[in-house]
Amino acid sequence: MGRRKQNRQVFENIPVTDAGAKGKAIGHAPDGKVIFINNAIPGDVVHVQTTKKRKAYYEGTATEVVTLSRKRTQPQCQHFEVCGGCKWQNMEYKYQLEYKQQEVVNNLTRLGKIELPEITPIAGSAEEYFYRNKMEFGFSDSKWLTLDQIRSGEIIEDRNALGFHIAGMWDKILDIEKCHLQRDPSNAIRNGIKEFATSNDMTFYNARNQEGFLRTLMIRTSSNGELMVLVQFFKEDSKNRTLLLDYIKDTWPEITSLLYVINEKGNDTIYDQEVICYAGRDHIFEEMEGLKFKINAKSFYQTNSKQAYELYKITRDFAGLTGDELVYDLYTGTGTIAQFVAKKARKVIGVEAVPDAITAAKENAQLNNIDNAEFYVGDMKKVFNTEFINTHGQPDIIITDPPRDGMHGDVVQQILNISPAKIVYVSCNSATQARDLALLDDIYKVTRVQPVDMFPQTHHVENVVLLEKR
Repeated sequence: MGRRKQNRQVFENIPVTDAGAKGKAIGHAPDGKVIFINNAIPGDVVHVQTTKKRKAYYEGTATEVVTLSRKRTQPQCQHFEVCGGCKWQNMEYKYQLEYKQQEVVNNLTRLGKIELPEITPIAGSAEEYFYRNKMEFGFSDSKWLTLDQIRSGEIIEDRNALGFHIAGMWDKILDIEKCHLQRDPSNAIRNGIKEFATSNDMTFYNARNQEGFLRTLMIRTSSNGELMVLVQFFKEDSKNRTLLLDYIKDTWPEITSLLYVINEKGNDTIYDQEVICYAGRDHIFEEMEGLKFKINAKSFYQTNSKQAYELYKITRDFAGLTGDELVYDLYTGTGTIAQFVAKKARKVIGVEAVPDAITAAKENAQLNNIDNAEFYVGDMKKVFNTEFINTHGQPDIIITDPPRDGMHGDVVQQILNISPAKIVYVSCNSATQARDLALLDDIYKVTRVQPVDMFPQTHHVENVVLLEKR
């Protein structure tokens, strides 16, 4: 431990010049090396305590802000910095958008090294706060104490917490009073449950000892006012379970779907667990342009509903459909984009690796009376082969929305083999998108680029690219 501490240095009066990957700020040490800095924004001048030293760079934390950047703003959330969820809340939104735009431009130019059209200005989110439709909170009997609480010397009797995991601390939960990410009644439900459970001596989960009663809470809202609440218990205790669920049901009669899970596993994922409906129905509906999407406890749905609509409109616009096209939607998820473009296409074929997602996609297509969309399950690099194309037809357009890692090399190669007239590539990681665009560059030219901000107050940015045959 002593040696690690010796490696730590303090650099004074470091100008912060830029924003880098993962929301870190960038400065330069006296020796010229880059420093990736926590707790600072471009335009600040800061003292930095280093936490890591590497050959080419340092990592560190700003211990004091000597000069405040003009790009700063007052964070709205009382939990800012301790929580770690909204790292850019102290930066004015217009500057957040500038740095997101810059990240996309940098990745496509430096990593992709391809010819680009003029990149359209980023589509900002109309809602800067309270935009998320899904939040997950953890219960803990040993809440994370902030520095202020520790310094006060006050003995804190109630160590119960219901909130977020502290980054890098799998067993520590920060108690949250008000989160600015999900609209009401989310905060009221979370705080009410915590107060009721504590006053009725229900035990909160202890991850280290694997004991306790209350484990996690999930709240989902939809743009048409529906509400889902799921409580995850570590063990069955029918008396207390009924007491808590009845309290939730009676206090918030507007809840559409009240669910619970009893999960005795080591981890708290619910995907392999039975979800039991206690009151209402086992799902809620999201609506978009007259389409209904049924969402259950395990469904994936874009977490910013309003901005997802903007993203899908851009995707459809880039595709430029006339009604005659056969469209392939790769990594289709629950088929949201596929159904969104179906009315303007001759036929849409969706492919996805997660069986439950495809079941949901088929169910939603039926619900929406869409008869020109078909969905198939399978590992993309295996199922998306010549036989698949021969069976379903040569696509005119491919829409692809892969996970953060981008597309597998075999999938890129198969797209090149098929060589549709257009590809619309939706990405949540412009670095892996740039890599894939470079692989497609021999045959395809990037003709349109549109960044989209789905997650205000964070560094995350989506990007939509149109590629057309050279």
